[in-house]
Amino acid sequence: MKLALIAMSGLRAHNEELTRLGLTLPGFVERNKTIASLPSLGLLTLAGMTPDDIELGYFEVEELAHFDGLPDDYDAVAISSFSAQMKEAYVLADRFREAGARVILGGLHVTACPDEAAQHADSIIIGEGEPSWPRLIKDLRAGRLKPVYDSRATPFDLADAPMPRYELLDPERYNRLTVQTQRGCPFDCEFCAASIRLSPFFRVKPVEKVIAEIRRIKEIWPKPFIEFADDNTFANKKHAKRLVSALIPEEIRWFTESDISLAQDNELLALMRDSGCAQVLIGLESPTRAGLTGIEQKTNWKAKQLDSYLEAIDRIQSYGISVNGCFVLGLDGTGPESFREVLEFVQQSGLHEVQVTIQTAFPGTPLYDRLQQSGRLIDATAWELCTLFDVNFRPDGMTVKELEDNFLWLVKELYSAEATRARRASFVHYRRELRREARMHIGGA
Repeated sequence: MKLALIAMSGLRAHNEELTRLGLTLPGFVERNKTIASLPSLGLLTLAGMTPDDIELGYFEVEELAHFDGLPDDYDAVAISSFSAQMKEAYVLADRFREAGARVILGGLHVTACPDEAAQHADSIIIGEGEPSWPRLIKDLRAGRLKPVYDSRATPFDLADAPMPRYELLDPERYNRLTVQTQRGCPFDCEFCAASIRLSPFFRVKPVEKVIAEIRRIKEIWPKPFIEFADDNTFANKKHAKRLVSALIPEEIRWFTESDISLAQDNELLALMRDSGCAQVLIGLESPTRAGLTGIEQKTNWKAKQLDSYLEAIDRIQSYGISVNGCFVLGLDGTGPESFREVLEFVQQSGLHEVQVTIQTAFPGTPLYDRLQQSGRLIDATAWELCTLFDVNFRPDGMTVKELEDNFLWLVKELYSAEATRARRASFVHYRRELRREARMHIGGA
């Protein structure tokens, strides 16, 4: 039996002017292009649970052009997609089914919209994939594939995580590979469309499993750059310290995402520096209390951290770890003034990198449900607008056009050659000063 694993990739904004700017402004959408070009760790993980006698092929969707749109002779196909490319995934799924292959769809979008996805698949997986995959493969072999495999009542224990099949990849295609160290998040942000929507349980993966995966990657890519594909890598500080301590002898460079509380733990920051952390992305979301209020739904945690933002950024970067501050425009409680507020905060903070996105109502999130109920979604099924750069809702403090126009203005201001060069040069100078001070300290000791 032959099984094709297909990852939809190449995400881009629908806003034509924004796309043109992305081709000329240094730094703009770099992070988002990286996300869009990462291999599908979910598919590679399921591949690691697939019996060896099933012949596997892994494809990024753009590779299918080499096969006139469809690779030959595959008995079944599993497709993974962002919401923004889900309609394209459905077209591809329909073509495979017409060609006689059985199609399996799963992931965040399918979990949020199972009835829709079921119209384009022989089988869908709702919730996490690992609990359902062995049963699905058994049924696939026997020719009795069920229309739905629902694992929402069976959270997966990451102690049982399989080794992802990294060997299916051509490392020359990627500038980084992904490893997962935990799943879920103890916070519940209204707009978040990450793994918390597959399963609300926060879990960590045993450190020895993480290290084994990194060593497997190093077998095919001797000096890899690793991205930890987590919602919030350092939510569990005890686990985080064990992890980064174990990373030190591996001699890798790595990137991850965290919340701002990271800055409160100097021991963890020192370990991150020593273990090769190049950058950490932190969802700052807004530089104002009005923008932050209500985002985190359990305890309003995000809003409570605002007063620590500047000091926290400075402390993290004082360890030579650059901070990529992520801001969301169009939040409820904010208006046209919010764009200049973000610009001024970035200039004041000394952030090495910055990422700006437009608030996006992804299916399956509390934000989507709230905006749908209040009639504020522009088109409830316009998944192609779920790019983080297009507007799919009506803001409460400005018009749609004001949000689009001001976002374009902010992008031009933040990502001009001069502004980008100044941010990066400032951090390089900062790191040089840190190294000079360290040498002086050692020399005087």
